[in-house]
Parts: sequence; C-alpha cells; structure tokens
Amino acid sequence: MIVDERMVTYIRSLEMPEAPLLEEIEQEAVDAFVPVIRKETQSFLKVMITMCRPKRILEVGTAVGFSALLMSEYAPEDCHITTIENYKKRIPIARGNFRRAGQENRITLIEGDALEVMRGLEGPFDFIFMDAAKGQYIYYMPEALRLLTDGGVLMSDNVLQDGDIIESRFAVERRNRTIHSRMREYLYELKHREDLLTSILPLGDGVALSIKRGEKKDGQTS
Repeated sequence: MIVDERMVTYIRSLEMPEAPLLEEIEQEAVDAFVPVIRKETQSFLKVMITMCRPKRILEVGTAVGFSALLMSEYAPEDCHITTIENYKKRIPIARGNFRRAGQENRITLIEGDALEVMRGLEGPFDFIFMDAAKGQYIYYMPEALRLLTDGGVLMSDNVLQDGDIIESRFAVERRNRTIHSRMREYLYELKHREDLLTSILPLGDGVALSIKRGEKKDGQTS
C-alpha cells in the first residue's frame, strides 16, 4: 500500500458507479482473479481521457477489456481504441465484452506479443495507456514514443509496485528483482528524457503521466 489505507478507502467511498454493464464486467473480472485498474486509477484515467479528448488511443494490455471499455465511455464518439493482448484465455472474453457493450466497431483488439505488434503499427496515437507486463515497459518505450504524437500523453500504470520500488533490490523477493530493476530504469528514463515531461503519482499502484514534447525548429524540445 503506497498511500494510507484509510485514505484510499475514503477516496474510493466517494466514487459514483459506472454504467451497469461496466460494473458487471469489472465484478466478473474480480471474481475470476483478473487484475483490473484500481478505482482511484479509473477515476484519474476518466479525467485524463475527458481532458485530452483523444481521437486515437493505444492500450498495451487488454486483459478482459474493462479499461478499454471505460476509456470508450469517456472518449469522443469518433475516437478509436486499439488494444493489444497476448494471453490467449483472455482474448475471447475481451472480444465478448466489446460485443456486449456494442463497442466492437470502436475498439480493435490485436492478438500477439505487444512489442512485435507495436513495431507493426502506424501512428500517431494521441493517448497511450500502458498496462501490460511491468518488466517489459522499458522495452515498449521506444515504440510507444514513436507512435505517440507530439503533445500526446503516455499513461503508465502500476509503476511503484506497492511501494517496493523504493527498496533495495536485495530487499525485494528474488523472483521480483528483474521487474524491480527494469521498472526503476523505466522511471528514470521517463524523468530524464528531454522529449518527455513526466509526473509520477502515488495513485493506486503508482501512475506515471508523460507528455511527449514537440521539437522546435532550433532542435530544442517544447
């Protein structure tokens, strides 16, 4: 827990319910032990989508399609969402959920390894939501930035690893050390790249919000 549990409970108590079908899909995911974005992160994502009004969204990590459907609820009507998933068992569930919501024409699910799929995509995308294998974020970054339009937003979820990110790698369980080191490298890159402006927020399990800076005529970023 990154933020005091009582504070998180209070913030979550203020949330209004989503459309009944979204609530149903979320509960089905929880019952099946499929991770979905936390309530406070959902709220932040909704605000960002409403503010940015993206026309093209790329989601890396579909799971059962809940977050893609959540974004579709708050995005402009002419927005199209492309989402990538590699876990075979979840793909038909996600497709079914898109049909249930009548959003199969607005959401395109591409099956396969995220990095390989991203390499075959053409941008630009206005908003990229990164919510896949945490140890792969650092490898996804070059393709995400290639695909992201100048002024576009990259939102990376689960970047603080329940607070473990601040611990020494030797204090982290051996099986999590590779993910731990790669995530620290990812966050360092987000904060130190001249073509990005990034804020890291202790929200949910940690959110990194990055804006891709455009390039000025003199070669400097803006």
